[in-house]
Amino acid sequence: MSTSDTPGQHPDTGSAAAPEAPTLPGMLQWRPLTYADIDGWLALVRRIAAVDEPDWVEQRADLEQALRASKNDPRRDTVAGFDGDGTPRAFGRLSMNTGSSLVHGGGGVDPEWRGRGIGRAVLAWQVLRARERLRETGQAEGTFRNYVEERNPSHLALLRASGSTIVRYFTEMTRPLDQPIPDLPFPPELELLSFAEGAHRNITELVRLAHNDAFQDHWGSEPRDQESWQFTVTHPEFRADWSLALLDPATGEVAAYQLASFDPDSPELLGHAEGYTDLLGVRRTWRGRGLAPALLAEAMKRYRAAGMDNAGLGVDTENPSGALGLYERMGYVPTQRVIVFDLPLTAEAD
Repeated sequence: MSTSDTPGQHPDTGSAAAPEAPTLPGMLQWRPLTYADIDGWLALVRRIAAVDEPDWVEQRADLEQALRASKNDPRRDTVAGFDGDGTPRAFGRLSMNTGSSLVHGGGGVDPEWRGRGIGRAVLAWQVLRARERLRETGQAEGTFRNYVEERNPSHLALLRASGSTIVRYFTEMTRPLDQPIPDLPFPPELELLSFAEGAHRNITELVRLAHNDAFQDHWGSEPRDQESWQFTVTHPEFRADWSLALLDPATGEVAAYQLASFDPDSPELLGHAEGYTDLLGVRRTWRGRGLAPALLAEAMKRYRAAGMDNAGLGVDTENPSGALGLYERMGYVPTQRVIVFDLPLTAEAD
């Protein structure tokens, strides 16, 4: 987010209507989400998580960002269904990067309200709104994408029934830190800095540029703008002391980096306290030098010193760089898979 990007960017008016969607069932009252709904929305997310048991649950900061991000308008890109007492029982939202034709979906239904067709209705609303977004940006075609944990059968069935198809698998992995951590040296010409140490050297922006370079050949990746990147590195779970960059003093560029976080709910969700590698990247010109495993080993040492039980990360199972094999050699083992569903769209309804 920019310094001027405040919660007041989108007024909390209850009069703004969600895109017309006659399929939304009348058993609930439907309208866009506002900042006044954050407490109720967060409670709904937690009720859903208590039944679906995901590895990670959105926090207040994530919901606030969904209403604040300048690329999306919550008055048109969110919808929620409220019962007669004003309690949210279902929600859906969309996000889309500037210049992209890829629309990401997210949402859920209160477990006590499932089996009534609400999930199908919210998904239909999302598809309708995704088509509108394509038209608004002058694009004839696009893709509606959803990520679903493999152990969530109801969500999987919903997406299959919608005509969405599986296009990718991501694997969540973990590694106990009571196992020996390899001692892997860094090239002497590179300088290792944590985000905490490199704040005065603009390390945040240097890593963003390195990330956009390193990930431009990765499936599904889109460039991170300053707004979304700033949210990543100021998120309550982000750990600046565990997040690392290898700086090349000769060019002033970051050659490789590792961003890490800690979810305080991980002991309850996973059964262990876990330091998590959110992003790991190496610029092309520095690949083949062992920088990725060296950064992972250094991160593990920092996790362990901070009292973590395990190190965790997620990997694109089909990544041609061989990342899955690297992590397995580093001692990581799979815990579950996340399935990516795509629904091709045209701007005009079929």
